[in-house]
Amino acid sequence: MNWNRWKPQLIKSLKIAIAAITAIAVAGELGLQYSATAGIITVLSIQNTKKETLRSAGRRGLAFLCALVLSALCFTLMGFNLWAFAIYLLVFALLCLIAGWGEAIAMDSVLVTHLLAEQSIAPDILWNEVLLFLIGTGFGILVNLHLHRKEKEFQKLADEVDNQMKGILHRMSCWLPREDKTEYGSGCFDKLERALDEAKLCAAANYNNAVFHGSTYELDYIEMREQQSVILKEIYGNIKSIAYLPEQAGQVAELLGQIEQDYHRDNTVEELLKKLNNLLLHMKEQELPGSREEFEARAILFYILMQIQNLLELKWDFMKREGNRL
Repeated sequence: MNWNRWKPQLIKSLKIAIAAITAIAVAGELGLQYSATAGIITVLSIQNTKKETLRSAGRRGLAFLCALVLSALCFTLMGFNLWAFAIYLLVFALLCLIAGWGEAIAMDSVLVTHLLAEQSIAPDILWNEVLLFLIGTGFGILVNLHLHRKEKEFQKLADEVDNQMKGILHRMSCWLPREDKTEYGSGCFDKLERALDEAKLCAAANYNNAVFHGSTYELDYIEMREQQSVILKEIYGNIKSIAYLPEQAGQVAELLGQIEQDYHRDNTVEELLKKLNNLLLHMKEQELPGSREEFEARAILFYILMQIQNLLELKWDFMKREGNRL
């Protein structure tokens, strides 16, 4: 068994069990009827992040108030019978689905069944249901209050993304000057995509676990890398399509190698953009192609340089935005 894989699930299961039992115990100590319902509400209230838990609690709270009002009207007008409960459930379910409170239908309706079982909507019965809801929801929120941003985990995942991209740049600089590219495969992009997905999930969880003043830096960073990965795939396709190798192929390969060497998170890429512009000027000053093959190859190389420019400008824009936020 991989302990690191199962540890989060085990911890979450323990949290759910302890919180539910505690909620039931508290409800029992207060002398509430149907105290076990408080534990069920706790289980349903626990979400993966702080923001999700608080949002869910807010939606469920509004839905619960609506459920009490609707059920009281139905039972008052039609009596405490299954037809009244059916009408309540029809209207309440429709309201929840329209308002986006679908998660509250089952939980709040269970509380309403207590009114049906007691054949009463007396204040003490209603107060019993309110306390069950508050205790269950409250413990669900408390369970997630300790959740913190996993900054070290994100740094590790982001480093893996960066290493994958550096490896892709390195292979590009090596394969571009070669005529035979039949063994130049695209498997590296599958690894990069998996690394991006894992880092994006971690960044989203970190953002949702910062209830106040949540920074979007991690989400923005991964989005920037995702956009760069799309460009790298396009560059890969163009490199594979080059059959003729003019001398400029070595110059472009050298630039790709320089980008790999200077590749790090805090690089503003200003110097790399200057080197790119210098190379573009140098290529424009060179003699025109002497053959159709050379013309086509140089056109592809020029397009690759434009893609590299887009790649670098994405990082430049990102660093500029982050600098303005500080």
